[in-house]
Amino acid sequence: MSERITTPVRSATAIASLLPDGNRRRIILRLALPIIGGMLGQSLLNLIDAAMVGALGEVPLAGVGIGGYAIFLITAVVFGLSSGVQAQAARRHGEQAWGRRAQALNAGLIIALLVALPLTLLCLWQAPRLMAWISQDPAVNVEAVAYFRWRVVSLIPVAMIFCFRGYWNGIQRTGLYLRIMLAMHLVNGLASAGLIFGLAGLPAMGAAGAGAGTTLSLYVGLAIWAFYSLRHAMTSGFLAARPHLDTLLTTLRLAIPHSFQQVWFAAGYAMLFWILGHIDTASVAVGHVLVNLSLLLILPGVGLGMAAMSLVGQSLGRQDYRDAHRWGWDVVCIALPCLLLLALPMLAFPDAVLSLFLHDADLIALGRLPLQLTALMIVLDAAALVFAQALLGAGANRTVMTTTLTLQWLVFLPLAWWVGVHQDAGLAGIWWVQLGYRCLNSAWFAAIWQRGRWTELRV
Repeated sequence: MSERITTPVRSATAIASLLPDGNRRRIILRLALPIIGGMLGQSLLNLIDAAMVGALGEVPLAGVGIGGYAIFLITAVVFGLSSGVQAQAARRHGEQAWGRRAQALNAGLIIALLVALPLTLLCLWQAPRLMAWISQDPAVNVEAVAYFRWRVVSLIPVAMIFCFRGYWNGIQRTGLYLRIMLAMHLVNGLASAGLIFGLAGLPAMGAAGAGAGTTLSLYVGLAIWAFYSLRHAMTSGFLAARPHLDTLLTTLRLAIPHSFQQVWFAAGYAMLFWILGHIDTASVAVGHVLVNLSLLLILPGVGLGMAAMSLVGQSLGRQDYRDAHRWGWDVVCIALPCLLLLALPMLAFPDAVLSLFLHDADLIALGRLPLQLTALMIVLDAAALVFAQALLGAGANRTVMTTTLTLQWLVFLPLAWWVGVHQDAGLAGIWWVQLGYRCLNSAWFAAIWQRGRWTELRV
């Protein structure tokens, strides 16, 4: 299979032919830009929520931070439903099986309910114990538990929204995601402000109000997704019949590896901060800024990768393996300059960027080189970001999981400990290790893509 899609490049003309033409660029950007807009909007809104809670003091802010991290871990359990539904919807769309496109959506919604409901009840019950595992400050834990309990009530709508998003992205209707996210952001901003500070006659709930406002916005978002799907997806089989057992099993087969990967990927960042904590508090503070900046700035790469997921799945549905292979590289060629543009300010003006978050000259000096390395990482990560998502569109979820977790847990984290702590290279040493890890990550995913075995998978 791989011989059909891997051809040596021997000339400048051949190299130029690998670049996406204008029509393919327009298709990629039309799909990716709404996804990127929705993701960036969510990140910016989280920053606004943090700023509002920050006005209450450091204890409520720390509680929201702890509770938010716990929600991130819990949400990762159902995250794989999005890619599981999207891969199948894109494949059916490519096959022109119009009446079966929403079968995976039906299966995903059932799985979402069966998984999220007991998990919600368990988290409500065990919230104090879970917060105590993350933080040992009783005052912070009180705020964290209140915030977390309000947020975890929204786990069912979150899981179902992942399913709806996967379906509509899979059939190339990504603009819907952005429009609904903007409506949710509006509700979230107004409700959170009112409930945090007690505006417009609402109760002043403090940090818990931020959680309540976010949960309200998620229920509103779910209602919009469901209403729109009832009007426009019935002809694709939405709620037309109970999903077949094989559709349920396929959705689980695709979702479980991706969810498992997300849980342990998030745990890997917790381990990174644990390692930084063995150096000094300053390294933890600077590392927190660097990690959050990198997670924000790779969102365009992730959004482009989600577009690749749909395009690859649809090409495979048509059994056009060369086109599927080319979409992966086309999207990488667009992701690289986009991420480079975002990285340039960090490379050229590291002190100015760091001064937006840090106000101590010693901390800025400590973070200068690691921030420039972070800029390089963002660019070098382009291939991994795109190909990982594209492989999910092909149904290679287990391959993505094993590759990601192997490199993170068996290569990067052990080396980060050995170089940063044992060899006393500190924060800069760990970031040099991370730069090498990102290079290896992209090279490994590019090699998997070129081998082409993913074209043989059935979804």
